[in-house]
Amino acid sequence: MVILRDRIIIPEGIYGITGDNFSHGRSNYFCVEKMIKGGIKIIQYRDKIKNKREKVQEIRKIRKLCKVNNVIFIVNDDIDIALLVDADGVHVGQDDMPVEDVRQLLGDNKIIGLSTHSEKEGLDAYNNINVDYIGVGPIFPTTTKDRAPVGLEYLEFAVKNLFLPFIAIGGIKDYNIHEIISRGAQRISLVSDIVGSSDICERVEYLQKQINAD
Repeated sequence: MVILRDRIIIPEGIYGITGDNFSHGRSNYFCVEKMIKGGIKIIQYRDKIKNKREKVQEIRKIRKLCKVNNVIFIVNDDIDIALLVDADGVHVGQDDMPVEDVRQLLGDNKIIGLSTHSEKEGLDAYNNINVDYIGVGPIFPTTTKDRAPVGLEYLEFAVKNLFLPFIAIGGIKDYNIHEIISRGAQRISLVSDIVGSSDICERVEYLQKQINAD
């Protein structure tokens, strides 16, 4: 684990993200419950389909679930909902509210994650004290993001040059995860590969073993 800029710790291993459009009709709450049972210590709530009312109802329940299990809870994009439920932090993209403004709203003791897709974006984030961790990707082609893959080159750059926690993400599956691990990534997100699994808990345990084995 790495201590972030005097704020909080981002666990190594699997970074869990919800995605009920890949979960075969199972709710985000169900998927998070199974991910936590499998050993995941950080969850990001991400939903691009539900309206605000539906999100608030679901996020409140998931927030409680994470809190009682001592799991870090991050909300994607919706800063207002994150504040409402006292989430541990938010994750934003390059086209969202600037991280300086996000920090002003959240205060100093919350986590801010930022998606990055290039060496320049990664360096800008690394040099911004308001950013606690970054997403690096998408590494491979993925259906969860409408963006061209950045490839392994950016991942290798991040390992060698960006000395802050980062999450390798995008198109990562069981069959290519070793390409990520072997290059030094310590935090990895697999969305559809986990929430789309018939046994989410078993899948998480298996993937965690792959990371720990390397």
